[in-house]
Amino acid sequence: MAEGSNSFLDDPCLSPSSKKQPGGWRAVKYILANETFEKLASMSLIANMTVYLKTKYNMEGVLLVNVINIWSGTSSFMSIGGALISDMFLGRYLMLLYGSISPPTCIGQINCIDPNLWQLSILYAGLTLMAIGAGGIRPCNIAFGADQFNTATKEGRSQLESFFNWWYFSFTFALVIALTVVVYIQTNISWVIGFAIPTACLLVSIVIFVIGHHAYIIMNPQGSVFVDLVKVITAATRKHRLDCSRCSFYDPDFHPRTKQLRCLEKAAAIANQNELDEDGKPKNGWRLCSIQQVENLKLLLGMMPVCLAGIGCFMTMDQQTTIGILQAIQSNNVLPSGFKIPPGWMGLSPMIALSIWISTYEILWVLQTKRLTGKAKRLTMTQRINIGLISAMACSIVASFIEKKRRTAALKHGSFKSPMTILMLLPQFALSGLVEAFAAVAIMEYLTTQLPESMRTVAGAIFFISLSMASYLNSMIVNIVHKKTKKGGKTPWLGGHNLNNDKLENFYYLAASIEALNFLYFNLYARRFIATSCTINKESKEDQHSNEDQI
Repeated sequence: MAEGSNSFLDDPCLSPSSKKQPGGWRAVKYILANETFEKLASMSLIANMTVYLKTKYNMEGVLLVNVINIWSGTSSFMSIGGALISDMFLGRYLMLLYGSISPPTCIGQINCIDPNLWQLSILYAGLTLMAIGAGGIRPCNIAFGADQFNTATKEGRSQLESFFNWWYFSFTFALVIALTVVVYIQTNISWVIGFAIPTACLLVSIVIFVIGHHAYIIMNPQGSVFVDLVKVITAATRKHRLDCSRCSFYDPDFHPRTKQLRCLEKAAAIANQNELDEDGKPKNGWRLCSIQQVENLKLLLGMMPVCLAGIGCFMTMDQQTTIGILQAIQSNNVLPSGFKIPPGWMGLSPMIALSIWISTYEILWVLQTKRLTGKAKRLTMTQRINIGLISAMACSIVASFIEKKRRTAALKHGSFKSPMTILMLLPQFALSGLVEAFAAVAIMEYLTTQLPESMRTVAGAIFFISLSMASYLNSMIVNIVHKKTKKGGKTPWLGGHNLNNDKLENFYYLAASIEALNFLYFNLYARRFIATSCTINKESKEDQHSNEDQI
């Protein structure tokens, strides 16, 4: 039974009718409200961070890309252990707000004064606290909402499906408001007011979350699957010289053994009976693991080749949120009507492209094929990932052509901002959205569906780790390219305060080449692991059902 703040359930003097049962929609309404305001706060900062650092901290291109990528990567990586300090929301946002007070204004975007060390220290402290808080929220928000329903019943499973729909609705609603209203206020009215809004939203989210405490089902910690995986590696390493041909294996659950990575099975080999206690259980879990723990690690390692292909796709998405926004800052954002488009609004393009694809695919393609053939035909996981890889290549190629056109027009007019309209950047941002719609969604589905239910949290963590690796790798490539291309006084491909002095189109050509290699890697090697993991998972489920039938 769930335990926590609901001690009245154990009081025999209180009848069920005197107190409402915890959990269900009674608790979820607080969770969704908290989620909406929290996401509104966080996305209001993330969506316009590139513009903020460029216009208020006067950061040159390479430093800006490094700060954004390292921060983004760390925020994703912190999802593993950030839950311990996830209550530090208000502090991290206020630190970021304080960091916006006094950097010098960049006059004419030419003779720019770099920020002082103390100003950067405040900024980095704020970004660090934001990353820690994000790490506490990301792995917990959906899982905590799911805890409120009894999935052992049909009604509970139906309610859980509705919860996911409402959760996505709240996320989308917050994202749209952040990318439109808040970004417009930050860019055209006041950054102080623009940062005060998410701070107030965060305070409201905390208050709502605390008010609903009495309604929650609070589950006791069940241990970490990550620890089990480390135990297998440790135990197998300790027994790497062991000859398993005459050993028995610790397998209390009668879990099927696969042929891959047999070396890891040494972790479950019983070297001598002293490793077991009187009940037949391991005395030391770091020396003896179960076959199920070993197979879980095998399954996870078998997914790594596909995840590596995903990292290449995610790099393209990262490039548009940083370098693409820098292009938007130096493009003509004034429409013929006189309305100024905030550069941060370019972030709406990927979301619109993703939404158009999903509605077209689900309504036109799936329903029409079902109507014509009697069976809905869907794109396979491999097909969707391939389309995402091709979209990533196309995104970089289109971005290179557009950047050359933007820079040529700017140099011809001798202006910091190119006369080219900002709307010309829409295709590359839209293609970035298709990368997410095809590759990112397919890889997340691959991780979630192929891992057993006990490892679903691991799937989400691996996905966020892949995002973080993409951010770190993108930052590393940017630094290497900047260092190599500026040698001998040559014009660097990127870096500095003014894109007009760079050759950014060459960097995009390089990115497209990397994506082409990633496409070959996936189709010549990684794609086979999708079929392999699907087969292993299917066999595992069949054996599990067979054991249940025998019982």
